[in-house]
Amino acid sequence: MKDPGAEVLARSGPPSAACTTKSRPWVLAATILGSSMAFIDGTIVNVALPALQSSLQATVVDVQWVIESYGLFLSALILVGGALGDSVGRRAMFLLGVVGFAFASVGCGFSLSVKALLLWRSVQGIAAAALVPGSLAIISSCFDEESRGKAIGTWAGFTTITTALGPVLGGWLIEHVSWHWIFFINVPLAALALVISLWHVPESRNSGSGSVDWLGAAIATVGLAALIYGFLASPILGWKHVRVIATLIFGVGSLVSFILVEKKVRLPMVPLQLFRIPTFTGANLLTLFLYAALGIFFFVFPLNLIQIQKYSATSTGAAALPMIVLMFLLSRWSGGLINRYGAKLPLIVGPLIAAVGFLLFAVPDVRARYWIAFFPAFVVLGLGMAITVAPLTTVVMNSVGQERAGAASGINNAVARVAGVLAVAVLGAVMVAAFAHSLRQSLATLNLDADTIHHLESHLAMLGNLDAPPGTDKQTTLAVRSRIAEAFVFSFRLIAVLCTVLAIASAVVAWRKMPGPSPRKVKTAA
Repeated sequence: MKDPGAEVLARSGPPSAACTTKSRPWVLAATILGSSMAFIDGTIVNVALPALQSSLQATVVDVQWVIESYGLFLSALILVGGALGDSVGRRAMFLLGVVGFAFASVGCGFSLSVKALLLWRSVQGIAAAALVPGSLAIISSCFDEESRGKAIGTWAGFTTITTALGPVLGGWLIEHVSWHWIFFINVPLAALALVISLWHVPESRNSGSGSVDWLGAAIATVGLAALIYGFLASPILGWKHVRVIATLIFGVGSLVSFILVEKKVRLPMVPLQLFRIPTFTGANLLTLFLYAALGIFFFVFPLNLIQIQKYSATSTGAAALPMIVLMFLLSRWSGGLINRYGAKLPLIVGPLIAAVGFLLFAVPDVRARYWIAFFPAFVVLGLGMAITVAPLTTVVMNSVGQERAGAASGINNAVARVAGVLAVAVLGAVMVAAFAHSLRQSLATLNLDADTIHHLESHLAMLGNLDAPPGTDKQTTLAVRSRIAEAFVFSFRLIAVLCTVLAIASAVVAWRKMPGPSPRKVKTAA
């Protein structure tokens, strides 16, 4: 899923005279290849989580960190990456991001432990923070206003295709080769982007750009990291553990300090005055709720399909294709909804339809058939998101002046990423707690010995990868596996319901904060 407001970044800013008409197709190719690496990694790793868990003997908290380490640095530093591109050079930052991402991908591919993988995933996140805003800024600097819209459409179309095909290819590699190879996909993409950029992409920068808000970036990174650690450690250590309490308090305190710093710094990473605009605030609050739901859902859904429903990795990678294809086909139509009906109606209806889609995922039991259980839910969810994303992007752009469109979109982009990062941490802890509660209740009906119970209690954080201890007789093993599957489905249903609540909350925000249609638009619609 591309973040809302991402395309607005490419709409703002004057074109560079150094970019010739002949070089523009090559510029577009380079930015598509570069962006595709980050978008593919945002989806393909989720499909690999069950394989990572089995191969590295990891807990669900470990695989949560595989997602969080990447998302943490990307969400905290993406605005810094954009600011550095404006000051030191957009092509320079883009190339730095491409090389860094490829280098980190190789490191991920050769990782043989969870710790090594987390280190390289963090480097990937830092590189993506330079890569993502750099690619969009290059489009803005190389295309004039007349050609920029078509360039954005081409970029959006191709990145949507790569985002959709990435998990399918990744699932096939996981199933037939190894999970290590999903990271090596980035190497040829990076090589092509690098060669094209060196030959055809001109350098551009903003001579009026100021210093980078390093203090704000550091506080935001540390604060988010502390919050994530506290929530992820809570299922293992317990909510009353001093380390959990201390890190959560430190995280909240750091984010409060971040707000105070942003009020005083001359060129803040997040211009807080933008939040005085009710529509802008509402759009970001809607983004926070809806993308939190998407973040946690696409974290747990592959675990459900592979570990519980026993789908192949390839089938799991292809499961969300109906949703992505529907969003792609309806993107042009949904973009015109705000002109016809205003922002409020589509941003109420879209999240409500998405809420129905999330709720449909709470229905299937163990061994559910895809076309009956999951395909309709993805179609409904895709329709809801198709109605929502384009109007949300337009609201972000229109809520501020053209001179602030880039900053507004960057903030909205960061909010979407932070929402996913926090949702995986917070709601992931809720899921582990729900799984543990359900499993304890169901195991009480079995006549298990103390050693088996101790083994299961000690490994609850394995979730769907949990199994009876070695040496357990076949009948008991099958009974335990059945209870584990039931407990996982129970916790997954809870997450689906919470995603439904978050989507409904997004609709409520739109109802309260979004502007209705103008009288002229109402007359035209009639």
